[in-house]
Order: sequence, then C-alpha cells, then structure tokens
Amino acid sequence: MSGQLLIKRLSGIYLGEQLSETAGIVSGMSHKKPSVSLRVESERVIGDAQADPKHHGGLDRVLHHFPREHYGQYRRWDMMAGFKDAPAMGENISTVGLDETQINIGDIISIGDVELQVTQPRSPCFKLNSQFGHKEFALAMQTSGLCGWFYRVVKTGEITQGASVYLKERRTDISVRDAMKIYFSTEFDAKSYDRLASCEGLATSWVNSLHRRLENKKIENWQMRLIGPV
Repeated sequence: MSGQLLIKRLSGIYLGEQLSETAGIVSGMSHKKPSVSLRVESERVIGDAQADPKHHGGLDRVLHHFPREHYGQYRRWDMMAGFKDAPAMGENISTVGLDETQINIGDIISIGDVELQVTQPRSPCFKLNSQFGHKEFALAMQTSGLCGWFYRVVKTGEITQGASVYLKERRTDISVRDAMKIYFSTEFDAKSYDRLASCEGLATSWVNSLHRRLENKKIENWQMRLIGPV
C-alpha cells in the first residue's frame, strides 16, 4: 500500500518545554501549546520536552499522535473533571477521522517532508489520573484502547500546521488497537505475545517486555503504572 491518503489535514500540532511538579510527580502534559511547525530530528522535536524520557521518549517515542475525537468519548464517559481538549494528553500531533484501528504497527507515515514509523500504542500511566481528575483514567484508556500511538523518525524534517498525513508503506497486519488488546489482556497468551513481539517496527521496550513474559510465563503487575505511588 503506497501513497494511500489517510487523512486530509492535521487538526493541530503541539510542543512545549515547560515541566511542572505536583505532589512529587513531574509532568509536561499541561504545558503543550499549539505551534505552526514542528522541527523533527531523529531523537526529538526541537522545543519539546519529556518529563520521563525512560517511558515517554527515546528513539521509539519521538512523537505522540492522539485522535482528537477521543476527548469527546472520554467526556461522554464522565472521565474528566472539567473540559479538556487537545493537547491535554501531551500529544504532538492531532487528527480527526484517524484512529487506532486504521493504523498498524510498523506503518511508514509521511507528514510534510518527515517520514515516521509507528512503534507502539501509548501505555497509559497514573499521571493521566491527575491530569484529568479521575482515579481510573489510565485504566479506562488501557481497557478501551483509545490511546493514540508513538512514532520513531525515519526521515527528519519539518511538519507544518495543516499538513496531510499519508500511509507510504504497510509492513504488518497488527493494528495499534490489536496491539493494545494483545499486550493488555489479562489472559496470558504466549502465541499472541510471540506474534506481536515479532512485529516489524514494534518498540524495543515492548519487544523486551513480551520476551520477559514468555520467559517468566506470567504477566507483570500493572498496579504501579496505573495507580502510581500510594
């Protein structure tokens, strides 16, 4: 599949360098602002900061893409304390009409003169609970799969507001939604883990985690990630 148009225009692009600390937790989600362009390098977006590079940055997670319509769904589920919209998730890229069922792990995506590869769904963490004022927001994202996805950079360049998003190449048959279902199922499934871990383009951290599950024959405990320090 080469050159297939996925969506006509970006609805927003965002960045921010400011970080803030609440109850000992550092986050930059509340400080993303609209931008007219993103200068994308191989390891980062110029002018964009990550509070926790171990879990939210690195080569496999340079940009976060979040479907804007998901905000409406979370509001309908009464998961937000007050009105929140893009870029409250801390996303860099926002679109309407493109979701996790349409994007596959390993997809090569072109936006402006930048080429990106889809690496993983967003793994929801407890910082979302504070951001949206609901103690089970992260769990709701994990369960629903309305999470967005991350990109690694294949070709550096600039993304401008209103640019078109194209699918240049599809390399796997596992959608972002499928990856969420496999990875976050409460049932141990060695066959599915092996299939996902072998998926071209999957983030190294996810590959390593799946291999550990297969070796240990059990799923890791998610309580700390979803609830945070107690």
